[in-house]
Amino acid sequence: MKVAVVKETARAERRVALVPETVPRLIAAGHEVLVESGAGDRAWFTDGAYSDAGASVVSATELYRSAEIILTVAKPAVRPLRDGQAVIGMLAPLTDPGLAAELAAKRVTAISLDGLPRTLSRAQSMDALSSQASVAGYKAVLIASAEYGGFFPLMITAAGTARPAKVLVLGTGVAGLQAIGTARRLGAMVTGYDVRPASRGEVESLGATFLELTSVKDATGEGGYARELTETERQAQQDELASHIARQDVVITTAQVPGRRPPLLVTEEAVKAMRPGAVAVDMGASDLGGNVAGSAPGQSTVTGNGVTIIGASDLPSSVPTAASNAYSRNISALLLHMTSDGALKIDRDDEIQAGVVITHDGEVVHPAVAKLTGGDGHNVDGTGN
Repeated sequence: MKVAVVKETARAERRVALVPETVPRLIAAGHEVLVESGAGDRAWFTDGAYSDAGASVVSATELYRSAEIILTVAKPAVRPLRDGQAVIGMLAPLTDPGLAAELAAKRVTAISLDGLPRTLSRAQSMDALSSQASVAGYKAVLIASAEYGGFFPLMITAAGTARPAKVLVLGTGVAGLQAIGTARRLGAMVTGYDVRPASRGEVESLGATFLELTSVKDATGEGGYARELTETERQAQQDELASHIARQDVVITTAQVPGRRPPLLVTEEAVKAMRPGAVAVDMGASDLGGNVAGSAPGQSTVTGNGVTIIGASDLPSSVPTAASNAYSRNISALLLHMTSDGALKIDRDDEIQAGVVITHDGEVVHPAVAKLTGGDGHNVDGTGN
């Protein structure tokens, strides 16, 4: 099959879906790899590096005309896609079901890595959510340390001793644990909190302290995620967290809920109680809201009491080389899982494919996305053909 790598069109997107190192793996599986000229430039992968790896560097026109599978990081341009093509990327269909409907109408097979069932051991090599979250957790700490007016580590100098920064990480999934580990390596005093008590061991293994609240005992959900809190639990959690947040120099929040508003963890009152010069990095910031009151995606705001709130969206794109390398391994693993004998094999009985295949044969086939688009298993044009 002809597998193509497109140049990302989003202004802030610097990643590329496939790096030169991964190209030989796809060629060895019998695929021909096409790369749009300049696709890897912003992640520091040149056209020459792709050519040396065995790929053909082509124009966008040639790519869309001849490719059978399009590899992308973010949402693709729909207009140049055609009937029978497949697109694989981070398509976020739960937050943008309209895109799924468009792709179905064009009879494009849409495959989204963010639907991968993450608890399956055989899917770990394909888990782009985890690989990109790890990059984001690392970069969030670097942003916080750059903004914070003090030192992260204990500093003993001729001019005196500076205490280490106190850092609180709310949410200890992949991003949170990476943030904890990075902050600890920088020498900070780190505390981690999660509504899942089982995460205590992971936090403590990184040399951090686990914060245990009395207001929420256990909110472990399915698939390794935390469940959504009740309104009573949420209010109690916010009230109890506020006293701990007030004592921190840096707070990093990581809570996201696919397709829904992120939970508010740091309220307006909690922000007002923080020290002047404190920093809050909101990794949950999105167009749907954030974990920190007053945060906005891609923006840094200084409050009236001197707290800097950073809406840290698109963090993986700010570490494009490392993020692209990880993503490339994920997307190629999924592609090879779904192809055999030189063809894409759609099998919705396969647990992995059941999670990632969003549209096929003119239908929105993913049940959760179909509900959002008003689908009922028939073609989106309503003909049933």
